Amino acid sequence: MDWADELAASVSGPQVVNDSKTPSGTVHVGSLRGPVILDVIARALRANGIETTYLYGVDDMDPMDAQALLSADAVEREMGRPLAHIPDQGDDGHPSYARHHAQVFIDTFAGLGINPDRYYLMSEIYASGQVDPYIRVALDRASQVREIYRRVANVQHPDEWHPLQVVCENCGRIGTTIVTGWDGERVFYECRPSLVAWARGCGHSGWISPFGGNAKLPWNLEWAAQWGLLGVTIEPCGKDLSTAGGSRERSDAISREVFEREPPRNVPYEFLNIGGRKMSTSKGRGAAAHEIAEVVPAEQLRFLFVRPKPNSAIEFDPDGTDAIPRLFDEFDKFAAAAAGKEVRGELPPNPERVFAYSLLSPAADVRAEAAAFRAAFSHVALLVQVPGVDVPARIEAEKGSPLTEREREILAERTTAAMRWLEAYAADRAKIAVQRDDLPREVAALGEDQRLYLGALALRAESERPSTGEAWQALLFSVAADATMPPGRSFAAIYIAFLGRPNGPRAGWLLASLEPQFVLRRLREAAGWRPSEAELAAVQEASSS
Repeated sequence: MDWADELAASVSGPQVVNDSKTPSGTVHVGSLRGPVILDVIARALRANGIETTYLYGVDDMDPMDAQALLSADAVEREMGRPLAHIPDQGDDGHPSYARHHAQVFIDTFAGLGINPDRYYLMSEIYASGQVDPYIRVALDRASQVREIYRRVANVQHPDEWHPLQVVCENCGRIGTTIVTGWDGERVFYECRPSLVAWARGCGHSGWISPFGGNAKLPWNLEWAAQWGLLGVTIEPCGKDLSTAGGSRERSDAISREVFEREPPRNVPYEFLNIGGRKMSTSKGRGAAAHEIAEVVPAEQLRFLFVRPKPNSAIEFDPDGTDAIPRLFDEFDKFAAAAAGKEVRGELPPNPERVFAYSLLSPAADVRAEAAAFRAAFSHVALLVQVPGVDVPARIEAEKGSPLTEREREILAERTTAAMRWLEAYAADRAKIAVQRDDLPREVAALGEDQRLYLGALALRAESERPSTGEAWQALLFSVAADATMPPGRSFAAIYIAFLGRPNGPRAGWLLASLEPQFVLRRLREAAGWRPSEAELAAVQEASSS
């Protein structure tokens, strides 16, 4: 976490860190990256003794411009209206569509150890008149704003264009209005039917006061106004906003030249991608933040965003992949490194800082947390699928000593996460149904080399007594290497012997989840059974159909 510590060391005096979100739909898990990064910055600043205020805002005066979740009739009715003015589509009592989606997202914060000092709604700030001075300056300096757009972003606005969007008095839309006149107290606006492709204006026009919530500044000016109004000194933003000529560069220029204030420090960050594509709130693409938070425990979810540097993209596709088990494995590796244990694989400098920032509380005892025993998530996911297994007792036996209260909490958390993962995201290969009573009939199709492998494995297992997933996995590879058998063929023999299919979860952890005597007995049965011609023909016919 050198980047956060270096940032904290480079500033002085009280700091105000800010982030905000447009609640245009169900907020995807990738949107948590900004709040987590800002929380890390706030922790680093406070650890350096710097007074820090963390703000989080809801940009609910933005127009509804694209949303897959609205019904067809609602799309025609609501497109172009401020999100704060659209009724909640649900029945949970929120005062608006925006408040519903913002609250569902914000409700995940506390569970992730994210505790902004203050939340704000732009609709309330506009209505209170706090933005009015900035609106007046922007209108008075409209020609200067147009020149900044032309110079910085190569965007050419006509001479009559003024930097403001009015809420149409007739249809209530804001995304379809254009301001073409300003007399010092009122603006003249038109609600144009074809101003934008995604909403149709009603054609109304007239003079209106732009103050007290009747209008909003375009995003680049609103952003710069937020910085001045709230005293923001640090605000990270996504890489799409930080490109040359993009929103951040425009807002920086507007802040300096129009509102005469130095813009806050930027920490650009990359996207979280799913299937190689950026997640999108407005297009309804991506796993919902609150749904992922129900499966992935808070510390692992923080770790997902804390582990890479902000300027590194995150690939995370939880559906039908091993992304969630791998996330737990990586977290456990950093915990082990923070505890001073030797780990395999590359680690960044100061892994203990990454681990510390992944914990929910900045006051947590990092060494004690790192030293806590953690059963591998994949192993727990197997154990919860085996009937009759007492998971805490099995894990305690594998640890070799009683679990502490904290370790029991960790195990309970992982047990719940494993069951939810199996239900919501796990691939079929991760789900097991061990055929305990009878040898699977698919064993009839095993080759002689596979039977010899299973027999050799039984002999080695009886001698070496592996008890953990790692030990079993190492033994499986070792016996396969001795037999010069490709791993794919040897692992298929294991899966067929226990599951009746040629694939499954990590074989070492599968065997570690079962009673040792049952494993030895099944290996010997599968190695020694010779099917009749009729049995073999039946299996071959079933596999080809």
